[in-house]
Amino acid sequence: MKANCKKWKCLLFIMAAAAAFTASPVSTEAADTKESFTAGKPSSEQKATSDKMNSEVNIVGNTAAGLGRAEQSLTTAGAADILDANISMEKEELIAFAKKSAKKEKKEKSTLVMAKVNEFVNMRQDADQDAEKVGVLYKDCGGEIVEQIAGWTKVKSGEVTGWIKNDYLYFDDEAKKIANDVGMLTAYSETETLRVRKDANVQSGVLGLLANGEAVEAIAEEGDWVSVSYEGTKGYVSKEYVKVVFDIDKAESMAVIKAREEAERARAAAAAEAKRIAQKEAVLATASEVDILAALIQCEAGGEPYEGQVAVGAVVMNRVRSGGYPNTITDVIYASGQFVPASKGKMESLILNKNIKASCVQAANEVISGACNVGDALHFRRNNGRDGLVIGNHVFY
Repeated sequence: MKANCKKWKCLLFIMAAAAAFTASPVSTEAADTKESFTAGKPSSEQKATSDKMNSEVNIVGNTAAGLGRAEQSLTTAGAADILDANISMEKEELIAFAKKSAKKEKKEKSTLVMAKVNEFVNMRQDADQDAEKVGVLYKDCGGEIVEQIAGWTKVKSGEVTGWIKNDYLYFDDEAKKIANDVGMLTAYSETETLRVRKDANVQSGVLGLLANGEAVEAIAEEGDWVSVSYEGTKGYVSKEYVKVVFDIDKAESMAVIKAREEAERARAAAAAEAKRIAQKEAVLATASEVDILAALIQCEAGGEPYEGQVAVGAVVMNRVRSGGYPNTITDVIYASGQFVPASKGKMESLILNKNIKASCVQAANEVISGACNVGDALHFRRNNGRDGLVIGNHVFY
């Protein structure tokens, strides 16, 4: 560094001396003498000489000024960098060097954003509150800034790109902090079949296999291995065959949301249907109880489809199994105020005259054996718009 300083000082001294020499009184007197020999305007030769001198002074002045500016600019870029630079650099090289130093020091602005909501915020096609929704960014989800205009930011999150009001987003350091809190390391398999081992060695047992592109939560890098969470158990995969990235949850498009909601409705309907027709515990019953139940079914649903007949019998059996009612078929049916036909003598007439329909007898035997198509329903009535399961002309609830 001392050698470089000396070079600078020498160069500055030489330039200063040249400037002083050019502007010395000797040169000025010579010019004045030539001019005094001419009575009128200076001759062309005298003018040329004067112009040449002025040009030389300007060159020296401009050179010194330029050198001063260069020295000041480069000093701003960092004294240590300048002194380490070669003094013989051309002007273009010095400018490039200064720009490179400044670029290194420039801090890039973060493009990360995180949702600033308790549940979710809508992403829209345009920067307008009434624009079409293209997706949803949930709490603890994030994305990257694409574009910004007054009060709005265009965000790309996963497969969704849309506009969000700035009021509902975290930026810069706040966004980074939240991302670090909620994000996680994910290991992606980069081979056709990747073994997840119990320990970090190739002789260890295998917990399972990962297909190409399949992801698992990464815990840490441990030498040539990455520890992962595989089905709730800690395992190890070879570092050579995975890509480990820091992930945050992304937005969902409206198409994905609609498909998911339809799938959820279908699953709920299937679960309800499975519960409705679930086989239940069989109940011991005498022959007379089978007749009593069959007669009630005929009185309540003799004109209904077979499914409706089973449903009436299933309600009776649900009561038998429930702790809130008597635990026998006879006692449930003849409980006060429960079934009108039981109190009017019609059932007894059917039983005595052996006039019970075969379908009603079959339905009685099925529900006694555990068949059920009304879930846990304990009541039924003529369908009058009440909420419940409608079968034929009855609603079960």
